[in-house]
Amino acid sequence: MSIALILIDIQNDYFPGGRMELVCATEAAGAAARLLGCFRKASWPVYHIQQVSNTPMATFLLPGTPGVDIHPSVLPLAGEPIISKHYPNSFRETDLQEQLKTAGIDQLLVCGMMTSMCVDATVRAAFDMGFTCTIAKDACATRDLMLDGEIVPARQVQTSFLSSLNDVYAGIRTSDAIVEGIAVCTT
Repeated sequence: MSIALILIDIQNDYFPGGRMELVCATEAAGAAARLLGCFRKASWPVYHIQQVSNTPMATFLLPGTPGVDIHPSVLPLAGEPIISKHYPNSFRETDLQEQLKTAGIDQLLVCGMMTSMCVDATVRAAFDMGFTCTIAKDACATRDLMLDGEIVPARQVQTSFLSSLNDVYAGIRTSDAIVEGIAVCTT
């Protein structure tokens, strides 16, 4: 079995001062950076996913703006694939599945922005394609949502989405627990 780290949309617009600031984005990116460091140290594959909005009504992650750039905490190194996407599901109209299959990857460690949208859509699709997924829950971030005038706080959104993915679609673990299981990072 071979594993890859999938970093979904850890981009500037989701951070303080960005056009779609998420709750705890900085903390989530720090946990993702720690996982990225471990994967690099182990020489395991890493895939960076970058959302680029292409709809006329889009207000963030716009082409040619600093907000669309991958956040400095997880900047790709030379040779690390960057998959550009236009939809929440990182597999839709991209070559991500082909790249993973070609590399012999069957397990995915997923983290990124937004838990309630792109992380959720990608993990569900990955499961349907036969991948085994783990989500680093503290390396993901989301935002408050609203339904019928009622605000659902980001913490509840995060818990609801992760709990709905738990067991069937993905294992849910902390980045600390994941790092403890990667021998190269603990020696």
